[in-house]
Amino acid sequence: MIAPARIQFLKERIARYDDQTAYRELYVAFYPSLFQFANGFIKSRQSAEEIVSDVFITIWEKRNRLEHVSNLKLYLFTSTRNASLNYLDRNNKVLTTDLSELPVEMGSLNYDPEKMMITAEMKRMIHDAVQKLPSRCKLIFKLVKEDELKYREVAELLKLSVKTVEAQMTIALKRIGEVVRFDINKTVSASGSSKK
Repeated sequence: MIAPARIQFLKERIARYDDQTAYRELYVAFYPSLFQFANGFIKSRQSAEEIVSDVFITIWEKRNRLEHVSNLKLYLFTSTRNASLNYLDRNNKVLTTDLSELPVEMGSLNYDPEKMMITAEMKRMIHDAVQKLPSRCKLIFKLVKEDELKYREVAELLKLSVKTVEAQMTIALKRIGEVVRFDINKTVSASGSSKK
């Protein structure tokens, strides 16, 4: 995911200089996450694509007001949520699930190889553990770990308390930890023995 400083830079370039290159970079960075988020509401690939495109068109049309947006990432997710709910309302469709129960597909989590040595098997184990989480827990985990939203932002987006987000993250991390049972000594000794 894109760094907060880069988002701020892009926001300023778009708002102050009508920078289409910055706008394109913002679009490319956020489109996949926003599409997945909208598709969880709409359950229609084409409509979700249109909703996210409309959100970005609105961003461009109102670009001179972007400097007044304090958190552009949260603003994009909130706009996508609102546009999705408006779509459902306009088309006389009902959101049949709670926002926190939206289906989630995990993309690739970013792992820093210098912080932790994770093999392909370890990644598979983590992915499988995440897929087995309850839907609310999985959505919150994805928004925090993959989309890099803060607990407060996730709480605001899903209309939950921060304590609920914290509790769900605790559950997610505990369950993932139980499945993976990562032992750094085994990993280090295994990688050390292959060099001999």
